[in-house]
Amino acid sequence: MNSYQTCALEGASPVETTIALYDGIIRFMYRAIEAVERGNPEVRRLAVKRAMDIVMHLQATLKMDVGGKPAESLADFYAAMFALMLQGSQANSKKKFEHVIVNVQNVREAWRQVARDPDAVSTRATFDAIASHRGAVIIEAADMSRSRWTV
Repeated sequence: MNSYQTCALEGASPVETTIALYDGIIRFMYRAIEAVERGNPEVRRLAVKRAMDIVMHLQATLKMDVGGKPAESLADFYAAMFALMLQGSQANSKKKFEHVIVNVQNVREAWRQVARDPDAVSTRATFDAIASHRGAVIIEAADMSRSRWTV
């Protein structure tokens, strides 16, 4: 991460940090797609590894004891995205990387809605749980339960 990105994240809320991590996953998946198109397996592997590192960080920082069902849902989501990235890398599949992008963008949009509405955090009907841990947040919007990801 360059110094500008580091400074930009220093004052970021946990939700904004999480959005930035999702943006990183998306950026690396686009890089993997470009590498597939150019026939460059080294760049593809590196891009997928970086995206997987982000997913592992998000997974590792979930507070399962505090987050309950929302944390479990996010853990399942992260596991599914990790598996899809691995399958995409092994199969050299743009389509699988594109599926990761679409799924991550969908969940990212829920996070963006949280970032735009500071009052939503205190509204029990909107959120089942929120917890911060080492710069990552677990949260489930009521609408998130309607979101589905595909492998």
